Amino acid sequence: MRRFCFILILLVVLLPLLTGCAPVISKQMRTQVAKDLTLSVVSKDPEAYKGKVVLWSGIIVKSVNVKEGTLIEVLQKPAGRRGKPKDVDKSEGRFLVLYPGYLDVAIYSQGRKITVAGEVKGKKIKPLGEVEYTYPLISSKEIYLWPKEKEVRYPYPHYFYYWPYPFYPYWYPYPCWW
Repeated sequence: MRRFCFILILLVVLLPLLTGCAPVISKQMRTQVAKDLTLSVVSKDPEAYKGKVVLWSGIIVKSVNVKEGTLIEVLQKPAGRRGKPKDVDKSEGRFLVLYPGYLDVAIYSQGRKITVAGEVKGKKIKPLGEVEYTYPLISSKEIYLWPKEKEVRYPYPHYFYYWPYPFYPYWYPYPCWW
């Protein structure tokens, strides 16, 4: 009986930990991905990689609903273990994602993190500032929009600089004994 309880408790504790580390794109889709196709490789000649499935992540720059669906411009960022874009100042460029249905552009808005698995459809040339930029165009098969991260604010320690004694917590005011 004790062994059963121990195993049950172990499962209850470990199961959320194990599922919390799972990738966000399905295993079936991940098996189809050409892992060697990075954005920098495809950007050189997007037409040569038509039909290949890629898995990229990044930050949404702009989204717009068009006749074919929703077109999302993404600034590529390196992905972490689960596919989440890392917060680094490194990118291989930009790419376009065409989702065949309707996505609300207020939700898929600028600054949101996204992970996309899809098929390379070719290239699309659009203005980026004052230059013409060649975007690889991806027809999405799976999209994962990462939840917004809440800003954690720590309270400012009251009278922190007047904390003279180790037995007073930092939020207590300075003792007045004069």
